[in-house]
Amino acid sequence: MSDLVPADTTEDVRMRGAGVSRQVAVLPVGSFEQHGPYLPLATDTLVACAVAREIAGAYPVHLLPPVTISCSHEHAAWPGTVSISAVTLHAVVRDIAASLRRSEVDALVVVNGHGGNYVLGNVVQEASARGERMALFPAPEDWEAARLRAGVVTSLLTDMHAGEIETSVLLHAHPEMLRPGYETSDFVADDRRHLLTLGMSGYTDSGVIGRPSLGSAEKGKELLASLTESFGTYFSMMTSGA
Repeated sequence: MSDLVPADTTEDVRMRGAGVSRQVAVLPVGSFEQHGPYLPLATDTLVACAVAREIAGAYPVHLLPPVTISCSHEHAAWPGTVSISAVTLHAVVRDIAASLRRSEVDALVVVNGHGGNYVLGNVVQEASARGERMALFPAPEDWEAARLRAGVVTSLLTDMHAGEIETSVLLHAHPEMLRPGYETSDFVADDRRHLLTLGMSGYTDSGVIGRPSLGSAEKGKELLASLTESFGTYFSMMTSGA
């Protein structure tokens, strides 16, 4: 679990910054919420950190430690889930961006591991309107490209929570964190139009919506490789221009 926290010293950051035209920070944002009986509460944080770690290995970015609790209100029916308000998450990310700019790191990419963090889109939109450099990654299109490259069978609609993608990433990056049961926990609920009103408990008893039985470590490796490649466009966008 030590790879969740960057090991950089201040000199490492200084030297990396000296070699680029503009410093880009990468902030993983996860959650602490139920992921069925076989994946840990920290799954979204582990996924976001796995993506961010791969990015940091391929691009000269300033990797930040993760935000580990976010907006998981739809999972409140399950023990262990913890949330903060959207207002608080908005303020945390905005404050982090402001602090980075004071240290001459003026571009921030938020790597989001939890689909319920809708407010992060607002944070990025507002920052961009103020003339600040901020992006949200991965976009649904990035996940779709990764899904196809990795041979993930389940669609993004069906693979909603604790399914094939998340199970695959953890089987590759943190196999020690999985418990038995993902092989027999498939559950599909594609029509979730009342999710914001009913929460997850209105659609699943187990907390799972997806097909985790199809997960594999090889798929997880290819998912991360595809996302790392997709990040290149974001890096260019954050570092280009005046």
